[in-house]
Amino acid sequence: MTVKQKVLVAGGGGYIGSHTVDALLKAGHSPVVLDDMSSGSADMVPDGVPVIVGDAGDVELVKKTLVQHDVEAVIHFAGSIIVSESMDHPLKYYKNNTSVSSNLLQAVVDCGIRSFVFSSTAAVYGVPDIVPIPEAEVRKPISPYGKSKLATEWLLEDVGEAHGVNRAVLRYFNVAGADPGGARGQGSKIITHLIKIACQAAVGLRDGVEIFGEDYDTPDGTCIRDYVHVCDLADAHVTALEYVSRGKDIIANCGYGRGYSVKEVLAAVENVSGKKLNISIGKPRKGDPPILCAENKRITEELHWSPKYDDLNYIIETALRWEASLAKNGYR
Repeated sequence: MTVKQKVLVAGGGGYIGSHTVDALLKAGHSPVVLDDMSSGSADMVPDGVPVIVGDAGDVELVKKTLVQHDVEAVIHFAGSIIVSESMDHPLKYYKNNTSVSSNLLQAVVDCGIRSFVFSSTAAVYGVPDIVPIPEAEVRKPISPYGKSKLATEWLLEDVGEAHGVNRAVLRYFNVAGADPGGARGQGSKIITHLIKIACQAAVGLRDGVEIFGEDYDTPDGTCIRDYVHVCDLADAHVTALEYVSRGKDIIANCGYGRGYSVKEVLAAVENVSGKKLNISIGKPRKGDPPILCAENKRITEELHWSPKYDDLNYIIETALRWEASLAKNGYR
């Protein structure tokens, strides 16, 4: 039997965070959102959920929030996530990811919270030697983004061992799609995700799509990624929360176990939308490995995670509907 909990969701106004808040509600939990709204929006948070606008690295604010709302567990999404930006602004990434996480964990420890779910990334693997990538693969990140997330994983491990905090570390692969009901989707102010960019082009919100390099060591020369629907990822967080709340720890990849190249994704967007995209070829981006695909046995077997939307065309359909709704409302 699942115990219903009061859960602080740091970064709950963002893309993945807001979908997870919705999934928590549907599972009977009581989420509270803390977000500085630098990249999120209160409009993405389901109605009736308390929203505190503030910094997840503000120890006193976090402690006050944990106490006032009788919080029993924390899910941590807050941070910066753009690989290419991290190459040029590493200090920003260590501050927003590692330092903020350290402060958040200080508040968690001070308030006696024992369950913690952390939003990590496949970028901790760097350029892997084994594909699909098992969780035991050597972690050798090639970007400050990946390094700052790995540093937080180490920090969480040490804090957990020292203070009895059970933790789940979920290493995401490429997240895409939107709520099938149209209530929320990807609304980042800085847009770097391929499927969102391609869908924007398909609905007329941008002129075209640039492929960043076509000389990678892959069948068609473009990067291959494992795309996971955001609602499946949200459900993984709920499952992970319930797992750590039983006194267990886990590190797990979140992906479907197979990948698609950039060119394959763009062809699928053209097929689903019925629109021809204006595609150009640019230079490779710093920090992009050729292939990132998940070995996902651990999450499916230990967490019993059963994805509902493991279909690239469906992921694109939901993303297209979201972008079309933004276009209809005059968003640019």
